[in-house]
Amino acid sequence: MGLEVRYDGSAKRHRWIVEKLGQHVDYRPICPEVAIGLGVPRPPIRLVGTPDEVRVVGVEDTTVDVTQALEEFALDTASRLSDISGYLFMSKSPSCGMERVKLYNSKGYAEKKGVGAYARVLMECLPHLPCEEEGRLNDPMLRENFVNRVFAYRRWQDLRAAGLSAKGLIDFHARHKYMMMAHSQAAYRRLGRLISNLKGVDLEHVADAYEAEFMLALKRRAGRKRHVNALQHIQGYLKDRIDGGDKKELADSIEAYRREEVPLVVPMKLLRHYFRRNPDDYIDRQWYLDPYPESLGLRNII
Repeated sequence: MGLEVRYDGSAKRHRWIVEKLGQHVDYRPICPEVAIGLGVPRPPIRLVGTPDEVRVVGVEDTTVDVTQALEEFALDTASRLSDISGYLFMSKSPSCGMERVKLYNSKGYAEKKGVGAYARVLMECLPHLPCEEEGRLNDPMLRENFVNRVFAYRRWQDLRAAGLSAKGLIDFHARHKYMMMAHSQAAYRRLGRLISNLKGVDLEHVADAYEAEFMLALKRRAGRKRHVNALQHIQGYLKDRIDGGDKKELADSIEAYRREEVPLVVPMKLLRHYFRRNPDDYIDRQWYLDPYPESLGLRNII
């Protein structure tokens, strides 16, 4: 975010997070190390131990141990974040790193096997919350995947906040059909079976199971092969509505995407163009075609 809260009093502003994504989301900046009273600037801390038994101690003064303080702050924070739709952690941080944080053994050697103490507890408390590190957002695939999950999770949260109903669950599932197919057809089928008979069942129990499967499936990266499959299924709705030349143009654009000659945005724009001219109520409701603000340009580079 650009706030000067790092151990040395500096900031680590991520331009895309602040200037691009920040146009569409509200942020709640949290620095757990400051929150537990370490101050700015502060002596650095690091992870020490083994992956199964980690402590967070001072680099210069090893008698300083803030493990419990960070874990308790994470528990308290998680209890107050039930309404958020995503979390961005700071990479490499002994408090906030999601993965591959330096973990020092008893001999003083470090391996990138650790997870930040605060991040670990928060993710355990909120297992379905979309989480990512700021550094990994430089990867176009990871960036698109994270933002897609954030907006999908917000739609799910809105559904639950409005009050669960069998109709609402079925409609949510239907509107995410091709998005799910692009991530995991097997998960889409399992979710379909889950909500196939909702008469007389505990909807809260079903919704909890649906949320877990839905968010886990979206975490899986949607590769070209699965995107092509989803695009071709959607293309099928136009077979009796456009002429041979338009069909060829659309098929060629999907094939060019498959061959990695054009990004995903090319066949997507062409599909939206043809469906504007030939509306279809079912396709118009598919979140796969417009899952998040187009101005983010996420499909321009994948």
